[in-house]
Amino acid sequence: MSVFDDMIRGVRANGSLFGSTTLSPPWALQFVDGAPLTLCTVLGGAGWIVVDEHPPALLRPYDTIVVRGPATFTFVDEVGTAAEPVLCGEDCATPDQGGTRHRLGWSDAGDGAGATTLIVGAYPVRGEISRRLLDALPVILRVDAGGTGDPVLDHLAAEVALDVPGQQVVLDRLLDWMLVCTLRAWFDRPGGEPPGWWAAQRDPVVGDALRMLHADPAAPWTIAVLADRARVSRSTLAKRFADLVGEPPLSYLTRWRMTLAADLLAQRGDATVAEVARAVGYADPFGFSAAFKRVRGVNPSEYRRAVSP
Repeated sequence: MSVFDDMIRGVRANGSLFGSTTLSPPWALQFVDGAPLTLCTVLGGAGWIVVDEHPPALLRPYDTIVVRGPATFTFVDEVGTAAEPVLCGEDCATPDQGGTRHRLGWSDAGDGAGATTLIVGAYPVRGEISRRLLDALPVILRVDAGGTGDPVLDHLAAEVALDVPGQQVVLDRLLDWMLVCTLRAWFDRPGGEPPGWWAAQRDPVVGDALRMLHADPAAPWTIAVLADRARVSRSTLAKRFADLVGEPPLSYLTRWRMTLAADLLAQRGDATVAEVARAVGYADPFGFSAAFKRVRGVNPSEYRRAVSP
């Protein structure tokens, strides 16, 4: 289990807003819901993503932009367009209906000369685990055409044109694939500054340590055990881990355990604090509560009350 695998597992297109539309200028689509993550890509034509307090971003065929909520944005044929914005949110699709909602509430404005075909997937993000991924992203990230996501877009274009059983499931999975390709390309871009854990995954020593911690976070890890399994000295592991990740291994483990515990407290209302403590590697619920408050600022019971519906 890699760090990225863990963090993205709660970001799934199941239950997402999905739309595909072909627009003839002038046009403007205003996305008003501020979804945690919204992926926008153009199959043909061009348009501009406009987010308040950020420079407009041009999308050409197969370019992809991801917008991180709660920012809302507009997709327009040109900056300063005279078109009246069409509001896209619950009128386009409602995430609680489950699955994708292809063209629900959207209408084709034309497919003549100069038309633009847009695909949008808006992702719900569940839990504190995936919030750590969001924290590593800017409000707008862009990946140009020509990367590993292009074949996915070919599949999306073909699937959108169909009307067959199972289409929603296929579109969901293709959107997941597209998001993963986009984020990987953005993290690996030349001159980029990805989060420490991204680059650390490829280090032969620290990468192994991270995979062990994420594979079994409740294990009784010590620096000595991690170093022995990584086949390096304790001092080498501690220094390389801190240099690449930005904190010592056991500090990282504690924060990760508290992230897991936060999701368990929110999602398993019938679990006692002691049960949650054991699930993340603490035999003593008092020690767990102290660690949770130190990391999260409140004790486990207070956190559960705060996030309960």
